[in-house]
Amino acid sequence: MFQFQIDRTEGEARAGQLALPYGTVTTPAFMPVGTHGTVRGLHPEEVHRAGAQIVLGNTYHLHLRPGEAVVQALGGLHRFTTWGRPMLTDSGGFQVFSLEGLRKIAESGVEFVSHIDGSTRTITPESAMDIQWALGADVAMAFDHVVPGQAPAELAEEGMERTLRWLDRCRRRHEELTAAGSGSRQTLWPILQGGTHAELRRRSLEGTLALGPWTGIAIGGLSVGEPKPVMHRVLEELGPMLPPAVPRYLMGVGFPDDLLEGIARGVDLFDCVAATRNGRHGSAWTAAGKVNIRAAGLRLSDGPLDPACDCDTCTRFSRAYLRHLFMAEEMLGLRLASIHNIRFLVRLGEQARAEILRGTFHRWRHDWLERYHTRGEA
Repeated sequence: MFQFQIDRTEGEARAGQLALPYGTVTTPAFMPVGTHGTVRGLHPEEVHRAGAQIVLGNTYHLHLRPGEAVVQALGGLHRFTTWGRPMLTDSGGFQVFSLEGLRKIAESGVEFVSHIDGSTRTITPESAMDIQWALGADVAMAFDHVVPGQAPAELAEEGMERTLRWLDRCRRRHEELTAAGSGSRQTLWPILQGGTHAELRRRSLEGTLALGPWTGIAIGGLSVGEPKPVMHRVLEELGPMLPPAVPRYLMGVGFPDDLLEGIARGVDLFDCVAATRNGRHGSAWTAAGKVNIRAAGLRLSDGPLDPACDCDTCTRFSRAYLRHLFMAEEMLGLRLASIHNIRFLVRLGEQARAEILRGTFHRWRHDWLERYHTRGEA
């Protein structure tokens, strides 16, 4: 368990296999987000048929409702959700730090006001480990201090340094839980911070590696407001310094072009709510550009949403029918669009892997992105 094998590389791009307690994940891979223990609106088998190998659960939301004690009493997150495949839980750091005006940061942890019932709660590095251990995902994330994408160096340094101090506490608590649990059923991954500042990112990585070894490393604090070329630069600067033998997880990034740009810069795993969120709002991704499902031009369109897609939506339903569902405010439309978008991103990872194994990834990526950006709205 927790072994990562690299099958082939092409430049910085990697095709690998990550062995976890509930199965092996072939990379590069997109992880759908199951915030409340479900990918919104979808049955677990629909998510599986879309090709998802691993899903993400949200520590903050599951802690507030139904509570980790409930999940643990019912057999852990895999059994509770009936998702019998790999799972990862984020630490709750991003959600807590996004509660501007509703939280207080201290060295001990973060005190915040629940958005559900107004109660005052506290998450510390230790309690973040306790919650995730009770949830029982294959991979737990360290509790980190997230800063905005355009944060000045002073604020980014404060968040980075605190993240390192909290990482040490997370590591020690997770080791205690592992020892008491008489087995290694969960691994802990650190999160690199430092904003868009190269020196801070380097120091974050050096400090993180000094506290290791780790079975995976996450890159946090990106796609939080900074321009995309800046995100690409940060990945390019980090890439050569990252240990090659462990998987790299770019947190909260999952638009189609972001996936391919990240893979080209050595990223193995991605997650983002955009697939289902965009789907629920009537926006679908295709290789020919983005489709507005509500567009009047689709009223008599008898073809599939994306002729190149093999998802349950595209192999059965027409664009006209999908538009009808959205215009009639039928719940099925939201679900079908979400299924397509998840499959689109998962399949993009599968295609990238196949191209890396063939040694043709960079030419394929260039051509794919050129078509995608040129056609715009399909």
